Amino acid sequence: MTPTKIVHLLSLAGLGSLLAAPAFAQEGGHPYVGLSVGQSRAEIDEPRIRASLLASGLTTTSMLRDESDTGFKLFGGYQFNRHIAVEGGYFNLGKFGFNATTVPAGTLAGQIKLQGVNLDLVGTLPLTERLSALGRVGAHYASARDTFTGSGAVNVLDANPSERGAGLKLGAGLQYQFGQSLWVRAEAERYRVRDGVGNRGDVNLYSVSLVFPFGRTPAPAPRPMAAAYVAPVAAPVAPPPPPAPVMAPAPPPAPVAMPPARRRVSFEADSLFAFDKADIRPEGRNALDNFVRELRGVEFDVVMVEGHTDRLGSEAYNQALSARRAEAVKAYLVTSGGFAAAKVSAAGKGESSPITRAADCRGNQPTPKLIACLQPDRRVEVEVSGTR
Repeated sequence: MTPTKIVHLLSLAGLGSLLAAPAFAQEGGHPYVGLSVGQSRAEIDEPRIRASLLASGLTTTSMLRDESDTGFKLFGGYQFNRHIAVEGGYFNLGKFGFNATTVPAGTLAGQIKLQGVNLDLVGTLPLTERLSALGRVGAHYASARDTFTGSGAVNVLDANPSERGAGLKLGAGLQYQFGQSLWVRAEAERYRVRDGVGNRGDVNLYSVSLVFPFGRTPAPAPRPMAAAYVAPVAAPVAPPPPPAPVMAPAPPPAPVAMPPARRRVSFEADSLFAFDKADIRPEGRNALDNFVRELRGVEFDVVMVEGHTDRLGSEAYNQALSARRAEAVKAYLVTSGGFAAAKVSAAGKGESSPITRAADCRGNQPTPKLIACLQPDRRVEVEVSGTR
């Protein structure tokens, strides 16, 4: 029984995009260095291992697989322009393995360690001033070291096979430039490798990188055109006109004080809370986070939060429920949105201000049809007064 019939290494589905670097205006190229850390993933070919053991008269009763590990890269590159760079470095994809139990009684364990060097052509596509899409294609030279151990009925002839060879490497992602000397990347890369017993497979690395460019030369600011001086031509001297009467300048108009701009937003209570509850759901937090982002840069004078319910239930209960919901939204805007607590007020309006009409939603029993019809009445309204 040979190890070739026992183990098939790794194959894995790929991934698509994360981070790449925007290139700011610059003259010429510049070098950079970086460090990546992330998770490497492979796929142990369990059917092939079971078939290899069965061909040797062994039935696999159980198998444990270790298909993920921590991987890292150390790299350096040269950015020729906004779109093209060449990058090379060292990578370590970690180790992967399996442990099988057989009948007749025995065990087979296999493990592979992968590391090597690579050289990539990296392309960037600026999406904004700081954010870019990233793609790469290149080649690597990897070293694969396998270790096999057997016990009982399993006999391993070659316990430590190894393989070295070149393979294809692909990647994609996004990159964000925080400043002249720091980029942050998130990438998905696929390495095509060969294990120590001659099988080929794919290993994926999902990583976050810190990239440190240096030697960058900012583009010079455009120079204004120098105006040529032309000496004036002497003109005949005319007698000065009689002085005009001096008029006092009119006072400038007094600035008109503009009232603070107002904005009122209504959130469906069903999107913020579960029915008859006052705890904000994850979907509601996302909606409030989007609202907070839209108001960045606004100087608030006052923020009013009003809770409203439908007419189902008692008036006292609806008043209390609307107040609790308004207070929950206020607390979220203060703690997560950064609003000043002194400028945010909350009030419950209960069922006093419905949007629906009684003729549109008939009945008083909480049937699913009536609950759905009264949905517009269940809401939280936020009014913001301020200037941008």
